[in-house]
Amino acid sequence: MHSFQSGYWLSYGLIAFSAITGTSNAQTSSAALPRTPVVIELFTSEGCSSCPPADALLQILQSQQPVAGAEIIALEEHVDYWNHDGWVDPYSSPDWTRRQVDYGTVFKNDPYTPQAIVDGRSQFAGSNARDAQRAIEEAAHGAKADVTIASGDPEAKDHRHFSVSVGKLPANATGDVAEIWLAVTEDGLHSSVSKGENSGRVLTHIATLRSLRKIGIAHAAATPVSFTGDPAVKFDPRWNPDNVRITVFVQKKKSREILGAASTKIKG
Repeated sequence: MHSFQSGYWLSYGLIAFSAITGTSNAQTSSAALPRTPVVIELFTSEGCSSCPPADALLQILQSQQPVAGAEIIALEEHVDYWNHDGWVDPYSSPDWTRRQVDYGTVFKNDPYTPQAIVDGRSQFAGSNARDAQRAIEEAAHGAKADVTIASGDPEAKDHRHFSVSVGKLPANATGDVAEIWLAVTEDGLHSSVSKGENSGRVLTHIATLRSLRKIGIAHAAATPVSFTGDPAVKFDPRWNPDNVRITVFVQKKKSREILGAASTKIKG
């Protein structure tokens, strides 16, 4: 029964998105076209019965990459304000809740789940495939800074450095600071939920946010490179390195707009 429910939500998301885009499980010929990185953040919770369809849609967006011209970079952020309703989400963090509250200041709304935000510019109900397609397509046509990530050799069993470079920034609002953020996400996480609104379900996740920290500021000077850095990442022994991904993105501090991003899997 549990496996059926988990598969049901994934099938539901795929059918919903295919109905909008006309795509199928197979990659279309558009996969060979150049793709612009687009970040989609999903604020979700295992304690929210409306969230599994949004979680399933996010899995499709990352794994199938169904929007032509867009390289979809997913960040699944589990909030903690559902933890008092019977089930404590093991992947939740008050930090992700505060991040959602910061977005609420910009969008002038209260936090809710499931909420999806694309490139910090638009927000919508996270299970709405039509809104997801529209927002991702629009974001893929915007000017972006080039972001690159190169993985260095491990210095120790649980540490690794990454070389990060950010190219020239697109037009930046006067007085707004472009911050560089490094996120660690993990695919393949799941829970057998025994209490709360999703009691009896096995929930699966993709791109679950494990850590997020600011690693610098991009300079808006008219130079080919606005930032370089060599941040170190300490890996938690509970993380499966085969499923871990490093994402770097540039985000305006005030407007919250994302100006560029890149993502890479851990190798070795």
